[in-house]
Amino acid sequence: MKVAFYSPFKPLDHPRPSGDQTTALGLTAHLRAKGHAVEVASRFRARHLAEKPWLWPQALWEAWRAGSPVAGAGRADVWLTHHAYYKSPDVIGPWASRRMGAPYAVFQGIYSTKRRKSLSTRLGFELNRRSLLAADVVFSNRSLDVENLRRLLPEDRIVYVAPGIDPDAFRRDPDAGAALRRELGEAQGEGRRPVIACVAMMRDDVKAQGLRYLITRLGRLARQERDFLLLLAGDGETRPEMEALAREHLPGRSAFVGQVPRGELARIYSAADLFVFPGIRESLGMVYLEAQAAGLPVVAFDNGGIPEVVAHGETGLLTPPFDDEAFLGAVARLLDDAALRRGMGAAAALRVRERHDARRNFDVVEERLRLLVEERRHPRYPGGRA
Repeated sequence: MKVAFYSPFKPLDHPRPSGDQTTALGLTAHLRAKGHAVEVASRFRARHLAEKPWLWPQALWEAWRAGSPVAGAGRADVWLTHHAYYKSPDVIGPWASRRMGAPYAVFQGIYSTKRRKSLSTRLGFELNRRSLLAADVVFSNRSLDVENLRRLLPEDRIVYVAPGIDPDAFRRDPDAGAALRRELGEAQGEGRRPVIACVAMMRDDVKAQGLRYLITRLGRLARQERDFLLLLAGDGETRPEMEALAREHLPGRSAFVGQVPRGELARIYSAADLFVFPGIRESLGMVYLEAQAAGLPVVAFDNGGIPEVVAHGETGLLTPPFDDEAFLGAVARLLDDAALRRGMGAAAALRVRERHDARRNFDVVEERLRLLVEERRHPRYPGGRA
């Protein structure tokens, strides 16, 4: 198949990494590995498009250009848009795919009816709604989003695809973990202090809010004479603030290693004993899958998409958002019980391999796209929807 690919929220090569971008890169890489030609049909960024009328003429031009057999992606077999919602509606795919005569698919389509109630989000909501209605199929990797999509679309046009990663890329490496702990000046062997890993971009949004919460609350455990090291990987404009907070609340108990390429994150996870990050309104949280693949139990808030990837009581402990007592109790429980950490970590690694292997999960997407293409070429009934 030739796939015309478009990501309205963030292009594949955007310099600021995110879980959303990671999913898009994994999906396109999987399709290419299966022998399909994937061509980026447009790099137009529709983020906050409804609030930026000066971009509307460009959006119209892109919709025309992208569907052109000469200027655009040519005669693609199928159009695939990644991550469409009210903040970044797909105003290109529905029209360009129609011009190509190709079926239109959306991966990670989100439908939030509450956005129609506010004047500030109503236009974005309507634009997104129209694109979802035009889709031959909408894939979703969150159960909550599937439920919301059922308000808009018939069941046969919605496909749930469990979130996934390549588990082998994050397999625990004890030697690499021990080497990193030595670099950090940490003791080895029995009796060493536990290492808490956290991987997060330090940008000035809910990520920074989550890091502030983590550092200040862990400071309470430190004042209770619990010994541990917080190993933080990530970078961004709020890093100086986070380092200052750590010096104040976690003196001698934190290490900042900066931004680590995703291919080298296994070393970070392998040096740790548990993974902790609140994940405020986290839509999915690929880092939780990565950490669990490396055999780490997780402590996080029970919100957003985190329950999709962390099994409470089995592979980690999820607590009500901003419930300090519950959050610190969960962290303390895992710090104090090495056997529980190991048991949950082993269950986490197994669960990721069984349920969240992206190679297996993306096969569901490929198969449905193939079916759409075949049905478009050979309609089952005259005038029917392919």
